[in-house]
Amino acid sequence: MEKLRFLSPSQVRAAAKEFGTPIFIYSRKELEKRCEYALNFPNAFGLTVRYAMKANPNSTILRIMKEKGLHIDASSEFEAYRAIRAGFLPSEIMLTSQEEARNLKDLVRRGVLFNACSLKQLKSFGELFPGKEVCIRINPGLGSGSSKKTDVGGTTSSFGIWHEQIEEVKKIVKDYNLIIYKIHTHIGSGSDPEVWKAVARYTLEYAEMFSECRIVNLGGGYKVGRMQEEVSTDFQVIGKPVKELFEEFFQKHGRKLHLEIEPGTSLVANMGSILSTVNDVVHTGANGFRFVKLDTGMDTNTRPSLYGSRHPIITIPIKEEERKSENYVVVGHCCESGDVFTQAFGGEPETRELLETKVGDFVIMEGCGAYCAAMSTKNYNSHPEAAEVLLDNDGKFKLIRKRQSLEQIYQNELDVEI
Repeated sequence: MEKLRFLSPSQVRAAAKEFGTPIFIYSRKELEKRCEYALNFPNAFGLTVRYAMKANPNSTILRIMKEKGLHIDASSEFEAYRAIRAGFLPSEIMLTSQEEARNLKDLVRRGVLFNACSLKQLKSFGELFPGKEVCIRINPGLGSGSSKKTDVGGTTSSFGIWHEQIEEVKKIVKDYNLIIYKIHTHIGSGSDPEVWKAVARYTLEYAEMFSECRIVNLGGGYKVGRMQEEVSTDFQVIGKPVKELFEEFFQKHGRKLHLEIEPGTSLVANMGSILSTVNDVVHTGANGFRFVKLDTGMDTNTRPSLYGSRHPIITIPIKEEERKSENYVVVGHCCESGDVFTQAFGGEPETRELLETKVGDFVIMEGCGAYCAAMSTKNYNSHPEAAEVLLDNDGKFKLIRKRQSLEQIYQNELDVEI
């Protein structure tokens, strides 16, 4: 059976009593520890850690990142504005977006850094800001991830300028007198050191092509082990050969390149949990399954239904008592066949060993700090958005996002004449 990561059973019960369920609980201590770990990533000539805020954009989380000295990777203009609101300087934010920002002129004039992810984006930037510095994102032709859905490099990915289009990049740069000061690559959520080394080598080759390049950004996507048997990416292991490549580049070209990385999941995944209550326990006969039904679902954590992702799940009895263990399939409260938290990769239900679970018990789902509150099927079946709570370093809970009301779900609907 899995174990609680940073909460105690008494804290689980206390949080449920104070805030109700479902709620997200984030550990400030765990978050700060991961930030410090990232800031020690091996580097030869300086390091900037950019938090990929799409993982969890809560303003309290962002402000803690700011205090620790991290910068921001924004995936949309809306994220960029949220980061500014949270206290980041525009110069600490880099916009790397799939779509062309409608307010690009305003953001760049404020000082937000722009990363062109297509030839069209690069040309549009040149038209707005001829002669200005700009970063380009390259798809190096290699990717890494647990599935094709988490692989953002190679021929199956639309992210970045395809590496064979470099001559077209050079033409746009010349036409608009642009300065490529930074090269960016990002390959996905894998942890293979050899893949990282290969991509770093290719990225440095692109940096060599642009003599004014002084920064190389190798993206993020570092694998995070949520389940006990899963292994997380070791920053020291994947960073050591990259550092050596930067040193070799300096010896060959005389340029000390500054390194940037963009962790998201690895910073926040295991600092977050979802606390829920057991609504029902049912079974489907002698040859079927026992199901635990929670008061939360894919509207709070979509990852299992979207990716087949696995999260540690722990039953906390409503009262302290000894219980035997049982095997259950854990499901959500949405009227949707895919709302299953314990499923095999292909979607088949699988059982988990939990303490004997009863109606009214609490269930903690671990590894929910990344891509859960930020990436959910929010309001499916009109379920309100869950509240978010911070477990501060003094052991006290703080509400950092209110639970959504039913009225807030439909407040933008208009009662037009029909």
